[in-house]
Amino acid sequence: MSIQILIDMNLSPDWVAELAKQGLTSVHWSTVGDPRATDREIMDWARSHGYTVFTHDLDFGTMLALTHSSGPSVIQVRGQDVLPDSMAPTVVAAVKQHQSDLDSGALVVVDRSKSRVRILPI
Repeated sequence: MSIQILIDMNLSPDWVAELAKQGLTSVHWSTVGDPRATDREIMDWARSHGYTVFTHDLDFGTMLALTHSSGPSVIQVRGQDVLPDSMAPTVVAAVKQHQSDLDSGALVVVDRSKSRVRILPI
């Protein structure tokens, strides 16, 4: 099963094309939901539609920890420059490296130098 990625509003819609170049299926939240939706609404949509949330927002990881939820999986990109031109190779490598964890429920935190995985529930 190939991972499906839901890109949060705080990341550029340009991520969709960049991830597609690497064979990854993704949608930007602005094309499937209300741009003013709460993080909870985004998480609920991702869970019910089988998507992994891709975000720059720390709140998603916090929400997973506080609720002890087993999903949806979250990929959290960290750093100053989170545009695809800068971070795509690192993010794609992390997604491919941790795909089985993401498929079963994980929080993957990616920064320029490394990625870390927390298996859900936290």
